Amino acid sequence: MAAAPAQTRPLMERIKSSFEIMLAWRYLRARRREGFVSLIALLSFLGIMLGVATLIVVMSVMNGFRKELIGKILGVNGHAFVQPLAQPLTDYDALAKRLEGVKGVTIAAPMVEGQVLAASQTASTGALVRGLSEANIKKFQAISANIREGSLDGFDSGEGIAIGKRMAGHLNVTIGDKLRLLSPKGPSTPFGMAPRQKAYEITAIFEVGMSEFDAGFVFMPIGESQIYFDLEGQASVVEVFIADPEKIDDLKPAIQQAVGPIASVSDWRFRNRTFFGALEMERTMMFIILMMIVLVAAFNIIAVLIMMVKDKTRSIAILRTMGATRGSILRIFVMTGAIIGIVGTILGVLLGLLIASNVEVLRQSLSWLLSRPLFPPELYYLNRMPSVIDPYEVGVIVVITLVLTLGATLYPAYKAAGVDPVEALRGE
Repeated sequence: MAAAPAQTRPLMERIKSSFEIMLAWRYLRARRREGFVSLIALLSFLGIMLGVATLIVVMSVMNGFRKELIGKILGVNGHAFVQPLAQPLTDYDALAKRLEGVKGVTIAAPMVEGQVLAASQTASTGALVRGLSEANIKKFQAISANIREGSLDGFDSGEGIAIGKRMAGHLNVTIGDKLRLLSPKGPSTPFGMAPRQKAYEITAIFEVGMSEFDAGFVFMPIGESQIYFDLEGQASVVEVFIADPEKIDDLKPAIQQAVGPIASVSDWRFRNRTFFGALEMERTMMFIILMMIVLVAAFNIIAVLIMMVKDKTRSIAILRTMGATRGSILRIFVMTGAIIGIVGTILGVLLGLLIASNVEVLRQSLSWLLSRPLFPPELYYLNRMPSVIDPYEVGVIVVITLVLTLGATLYPAYKAAGVDPVEALRGE
């Protein structure tokens, strides 16, 4: 038999491909005696779609939480911390100017830090005092932009302090009240070290939105904090803020060069490594657990195709006797499973992106329907449910899903291609 002319081969290939796609689609359509197979195929499709959508929504919400938490933590704490080694840090103003001259550094704020006991007439609590200049505390947008009562104007000229809203509520104090600060490191006496204590007027109350800061931080003028902690002319640390905290590794050598050998430089990831490590582990485990939904759906595709091969054995044998190759049969059943996987993945991505983009609207709607608050701000300290869609993560989810679903088609398709038409039609 003469070979087909070269120009007709592409047409024949297209016809063969269309025929294989038509058969793959037809095998998925429900008939009365094949309804159970089609039902499992539908469930597999829904499993893949919901699994992909759930993964996108959950990972986007967790990305949102991470961004909000990092934003709040780094809004109060610096991105890099310069601390003295052997000698006290006395030339902190000159050091701050050198650091602000480093390209990428936005703020270099010298401060004095110390632990105290804050006591009112009715209660007491532990607190971290931070001594800052008025110019620098106003640069901390997390503080200066969230003053709920009072003002930071004239912060340097007086002996007033700024405290968090939760601390003010716990101690039952407000603007104008006196707050007594007690430090265990006081003057030496014949009977040992006496605690240092002094009362300060509350001039400002801030609300960052995280309980750690709103309940535990006290800000006072740097000059007053130096007197209180007996560190006149010294700073405990210089906090450095940069334009992009994620690029701290790129700027750290330049910061260390500006500092010199007199001090050490650490960054925000080192100081918060336990917290962010736990957060990253939680994200990874959540991704693996939710991917199990897609894996179960992929196993359902295997079950669907195996039942379909058994049900279509006679049809496969007839196709083989009519000239269909093993490759054609293999492609038909791979396409049958691929239709479930690809369409389910596409619709899952669209559904996931739709929900992730409107998660706050859905939260408010559910709160209204259930007549109860979901994600209450007083418990989570965030006014809204955050969601950040990461295109890279969405791409990873799509690739893994397609690999799992297409891989699930190979074994049943191989079994279908191995059907012997003679044996299949022997009893007919």
